Amino acid sequence: MDIRNTRVLRGPNTWTQSTVLEVWIDLTPMTTWTFTEVDAFRGALVQKLPRLMEPLPCNGHGEGDSGLVLLPRASGLAVAELIARCIAVVQLNAGSEVHFVRVSESHQAGLFKLAVQYREERVGKKALEIAMAFVTAVRAGQTYDLAARITELRDLDQQLRLGPSTYSIVRAAVKRGIPFRRLNEESLVQLGQGSKQHRILAAATDRTSAVSESIVQDKDLTKQLLQAIGVPVPRGRAVADAEDAWVAALEIGVPVVVKPKDGNQGRGVAVNLHTKEQVIAGYAAAVARSDDVIVEKYAFGADYRLLVIGNKLVAAARREPPQVIGDGRRTISELVDEVNKDPRRGEHHATCLSKIPLDAIAQGVLSEQGLAAMSVPAAGQVVLLRRNANLSTGGSATDVTDLVHPEVAGRVIDGVRMVGLDIAGVDVIAQDISRPLEQQGGVIIEINAAPGLRMHLEPSFGQGRPVGEAIVNMMFPNNDSGRIPTVAVSGVNGKTTTTRLTAHILRCWGKRTGLTSTDGIYLDDRRIDDGDCSGPQSARMVLANPSVEAAAFETARGGILREGLGFDICDAAIMTNIGEGDHLGLMGIDTVEQLARAKRVIIENVASTGYAVLNAADPLVVAMADYCPGKVLFFARSADQPVLAAHRAKGGKVMFVRDNAIIAAEGTWEAKIADLSGVPMTMGGAIGFQVENAMSAAAAAWTLGVPFQIIRHALETFAANPSKAPGRFNVINFRGATIVLDYGHNTSALRALIDGLNHFPSERRVILYTATGDRRDQDIVAQGELVAEAFDVWVLFQDVSARGRKPGEVPALLRKGIKPTSRVKECIELEGNERYAIETTLDLMQPGDLVLVQVDQVHAAMEWIEQYLNRLALESPTNQAAVPAKG
Repeated sequence: MDIRNTRVLRGPNTWTQSTVLEVWIDLTPMTTWTFTEVDAFRGALVQKLPRLMEPLPCNGHGEGDSGLVLLPRASGLAVAELIARCIAVVQLNAGSEVHFVRVSESHQAGLFKLAVQYREERVGKKALEIAMAFVTAVRAGQTYDLAARITELRDLDQQLRLGPSTYSIVRAAVKRGIPFRRLNEESLVQLGQGSKQHRILAAATDRTSAVSESIVQDKDLTKQLLQAIGVPVPRGRAVADAEDAWVAALEIGVPVVVKPKDGNQGRGVAVNLHTKEQVIAGYAAAVARSDDVIVEKYAFGADYRLLVIGNKLVAAARREPPQVIGDGRRTISELVDEVNKDPRRGEHHATCLSKIPLDAIAQGVLSEQGLAAMSVPAAGQVVLLRRNANLSTGGSATDVTDLVHPEVAGRVIDGVRMVGLDIAGVDVIAQDISRPLEQQGGVIIEINAAPGLRMHLEPSFGQGRPVGEAIVNMMFPNNDSGRIPTVAVSGVNGKTTTTRLTAHILRCWGKRTGLTSTDGIYLDDRRIDDGDCSGPQSARMVLANPSVEAAAFETARGGILREGLGFDICDAAIMTNIGEGDHLGLMGIDTVEQLARAKRVIIENVASTGYAVLNAADPLVVAMADYCPGKVLFFARSADQPVLAAHRAKGGKVMFVRDNAIIAAEGTWEAKIADLSGVPMTMGGAIGFQVENAMSAAAAAWTLGVPFQIIRHALETFAANPSKAPGRFNVINFRGATIVLDYGHNTSALRALIDGLNHFPSERRVILYTATGDRRDQDIVAQGELVAEAFDVWVLFQDVSARGRKPGEVPALLRKGIKPTSRVKECIELEGNERYAIETTLDLMQPGDLVLVQVDQVHAAMEWIEQYLNRLALESPTNQAAVPAKG
């Protein structure tokens, strides 16, 4: 068993919308196993991992299954399924719930692809490692301590997973359709996108005031502010040392509480202290947590935590200190161990209750009761392990939300308003929470920022409260989805131009727009990253930027296959074309059908209220309509295109060209968007593929609700020149020659380029063109045939980087396309860098020539060409500068 490749798919992908590990594994030796051998192997695995036979849990979205298939099947596929399910079950046994497992055969005999869901990436990778070691050991008849490894994985999962408080907020956001993204391995989470995002850190939000946090961290200052508005608080003061603490206790009157001035989660707090020794010990515990310590009067009554969100009381709980009840047989240590077996109790705050620590503080509390860890308490005897009731130290909680007196709620909210927190946990001591505080000597002892929510979500007793929902509703009122308008663009050709035009329309709509493309990442006109940025990481970067109000994403095949999408859903997805395909033979994509399947992912993840914008003239694109969760808009150059006409007849939205104008229609209704004579990028409608690019971008904008007059203005002000769309059919007139600069590098693109060039008069055609070495031989030869039939002079350039090919191999394949009857009469073969090839080609230029320059390093090539032409213009007697054409 040999793992050839592992991909971490962090967004929607060709398998599922869930995050998955895609594992390519060579099982060639197992493909010859008999059914009996496979059955024996399965039995050995199940003996050690019984859950392997059970169904995966269903997640409510159709993911999950009915259990391991036992029907006879090809041995390799059966073993692959066993391994995939081992990876999933290892995660399940570690407490990480996963639902999705799929297995498929690859194009290579014995090579299988496994897709297994993960929740935490490091947990998923570790589960893969454990499962492979386990399967290998079973196959070899060796022992393997699987239980120990799963325990380690469970610990890792509890360390990494979101804690209950943060998870409750994230879960509530997901229910509302609000996207989220975890920003670190702690509790920092982004909810929403771009300018509509908010962030949470546990139960603190980006609306939580730093001033307010500073106030409540100073418990003495908090008490002063609450006293100033008549909220009842305990008497007390700050103390300088242990002796001063005892002096303060005498002044106030015992019993007292000693606690850090700026503590949290009950750490360093000692309560109900009567003696000097207790106070001095309490001071030592407090000063270990903070340099500043306060002593307060101990208030008699129950310990309550009231949760205030957006100045509303949302939940309340009565907290009990950690305790055990004797049975007359077991020691306190054994009783604690028994209580800690409760699956709700865990470490790292990942569970609704914490384990009870039997530490030095617990030993001290036991000593005060005349007990020790090895004491055997009488049956029914209640033994305290802590004086405070914080859940983080093993306490428990009972929901009392419905019992809180309105006057108590009012006092608590007054206090929270005074300190200014948006979310606050207020600690109240009262004998009866259903009576006003003043009637019973009740007090507010603390207000806490970023309060723990566990006790309200899953109290030990009583009803859980929807506190996560309350926080989300506060941050995103009025059912706001937290989403900005997003458009994804894919296809074989036209992606970059269409994405740029879409972004231009969004900008004209008044949106600060983020753009990702093969040319880089842009915020409006400012480029913030260069190179190929058409993958998911770039999309996530744009959506994380708080200034972005709309986004357009070029979404390439490679990024989808390597990592999935960088977003969960989009409002519009444009599929320009599939045609003859590109990049075939790479990353497991060998046919145009497989290529279409990969690119279809953006269509599968259109919002239910969104649109897929599909090329009606491309059958592979048309077939994607059935996979769109939203609606479909078809575009084509002709209103009579059969697919488009049928869709319109059913009342669907369409876009087409009639009388050299772009027309939008829905059923019998129609309207003119723009005359192509006024759309520069189309050269008055002459360049067919640019007409399609313009239609698809305009169609997507229409589905977003952009007014037609704004779409028209954007089409009329977008020119496919080097500044707006570098390397995308840029036309420059120079000394009577026409230069066209384009990035096209596949058969479909080259065919479209030649069709566009046929609209330009010329006395001679010159081309600088090469093919990339990672294409199939037949694709390279086909490109050579197209060049040879359409140009008179061919500058055939061998790039320094041949992408895995031997030197001279790519030019040799291209030259195979030249036939005795071909148009090309001169083929000049060059080696070196791109700049040298460009300048050599331009040196050949004569008046009346039509020169097509293929550019690879787009921005650098634009600069070289500009510098070269300007230099020629200065050297020329006519001093004629290069003039970009209106297109």
